[in-house]
Amino acid sequence: MTDVRAVGVVGCGLMGAGIAELCARKGLDTLVHEVDARAVEAGRDRIGSSLARAVERGKLAADERDATLKRVAFTTDLADLADRDLAIEAVPEDEELKLRVFAVLDRTMVRPDALLASNTSSIPIMKLAAATSRPGQVVGLHFFNPVPVLDLVELVPSLVTADEAWERIHAFAAETLGRHVIVSQDRAGFVVNSLLIPYIVAAVRMFESGFAAAHDIDDGMVRGCAHPMGPLRLADHIGLDTTLAVAESLYAEFREPHLAPPALLQRMVQAGHLGRKTGIGFYRYPAGKAA
Repeated sequence: MTDVRAVGVVGCGLMGAGIAELCARKGLDTLVHEVDARAVEAGRDRIGSSLARAVERGKLAADERDATLKRVAFTTDLADLADRDLAIEAVPEDEELKLRVFAVLDRTMVRPDALLASNTSSIPIMKLAAATSRPGQVVGLHFFNPVPVLDLVELVPSLVTADEAWERIHAFAAETLGRHVIVSQDRAGFVVNSLLIPYIVAAVRMFESGFAAAHDIDDGMVRGCAHPMGPLRLADHIGLDTTLAVAESLYAEFREPHLAPPALLQRMVQAGHLGRKTGIGFYRYPAGKAA
């Protein structure tokens, strides 16, 4: 098996930046793609800020931060990922966008054994694999935010993922990155979101109906059930746009009424009230603390 040493990360939003930082901190040659120079600078700032916080909190030495930054390069041309051993797609949770990215990566990456992975939180991997000429080398690699802190990774093989590809991606996640790996069948939502999103959707419906205030719903689950965060505050943390996208994916696959996104959630996303990332969701967040 060929070890994964050079990684490409497509997208440098909150998840992509975290994945790129983790890969670089583990000593990997990491190349990050974004759509334009402005997005590149925003992604560079996210990684730099995260590393600075790690140094401030005593989690990372200053020289390790500097070495990590030297391992990260940026590009606006997907063709530059041609020599990567592994490309990890981390663009927004939009199926058509992800399909286009996979089709381009398939044409771009020249190594015959190159792996393609998606950080999707809900889209079946088989759909993404079908957009390529190498479906056996496509796998789901779902991280959790904040990536450098949370050590869980969901690995999701499709029906046609090759055994060698599976072994390599499992070794990459568990050994190279040092993550705790759980394995899911290739169904919308996988393990975590199949359990989490219906719970959040139920909380949104409760709030929408006037049954209880947001803080009372959240306090009930934190103080009564020992959850670290209530469902509505958690939705703000995840991003209401991402929460909506996963709920839509779950409903499209299973058609169960309790999975249908509530109207309020759809309206909040339409209004741009996406949670912490925009400063307003079910709660308001101080300026400068929306990220």
